[in-house]
Amino acid sequence: MSAPEAPPVAPSSALPRQATGVDRRRAFVDKLARGACVAATVLAIVPLVAVLIYVAAKGIGSLSLDFLTNTPAPMGEVGGGIKNAIIGTLLLVGIASLIGIPIGVITGIYLAELGRYSKFAQAVRFSADILGGVPSIVIGVFVYTAIVLHWGYSAMAGSVSLAIIMLPTVIRTTEEMLKLVPDALREAALALGVPRWKAISSIVVRTALPGIATGVMLAVARIAGETAPLLFTAFGNDAVSTSLTKPIGSLPQMIFTHSTSADAEWHRQAAAGALVLVILILVLNIGARVFIRRRG
Repeated sequence: MSAPEAPPVAPSSALPRQATGVDRRRAFVDKLARGACVAATVLAIVPLVAVLIYVAAKGIGSLSLDFLTNTPAPMGEVGGGIKNAIIGTLLLVGIASLIGIPIGVITGIYLAELGRYSKFAQAVRFSADILGGVPSIVIGVFVYTAIVLHWGYSAMAGSVSLAIIMLPTVIRTTEEMLKLVPDALREAALALGVPRWKAISSIVVRTALPGIATGVMLAVARIAGETAPLLFTAFGNDAVSTSLTKPIGSLPQMIFTHSTSADAEWHRQAAAGALVLVILILVLNIGARVFIRRRG
């Protein structure tokens, strides 16, 4: 009777080994890269936090119910508020969004799903990139020439200028988010006999909706703080106005006017108006994200 065989020896790869110089170098590079990422993140957050702290410290003392519900007082007088500017900003941003968001999203869908490689799509993509780099004051001058010189200063002229500014962001964000949707979802829908338009609207767009919403809110946040185009188009109005054919006030225009005046009271109101604008943009972003999550 033969002796029992010895148990197999574990391969050398399964045995613990001493860390080599290459391993230590890789660990060092990994830690260095992680540290660089953390440092870059901190550097990106610090300016934002600093601005928020500065605006809050300067403006919190002037915030009150009267400030939010009254119209501006003449220069040199104590009191007054920004009711007209708040209503004007909401109206301008709302109308600009109604104009810019549908056009931008539909254009992004065309670039990503229908005409991705066509020459026309390439021209549209190039035009959107160029438009995104055009200074907002140039767009304000263009709308001033095209609309204001013919029909006068108005809320509609201001909204059109803001809609033009938000178009590149919405278009390019929509296109890129749709490109991230796996082709397997499109192919599965088409294989089941779903019409292409329905596959795009019900599956592809729905999958990319959080990313599209993020791009939309970035565009809304940008136009909410634009001042230069409104100086050429909406002009400003110390009274509460909801007419689309008359000049209208806005928070950016009010902040610019008050901060460049010689009145110390107006300086405090400008800081408080900046704080209100920041809070307004924050509320809009949070509200949009909550809505998208519930719909998802």
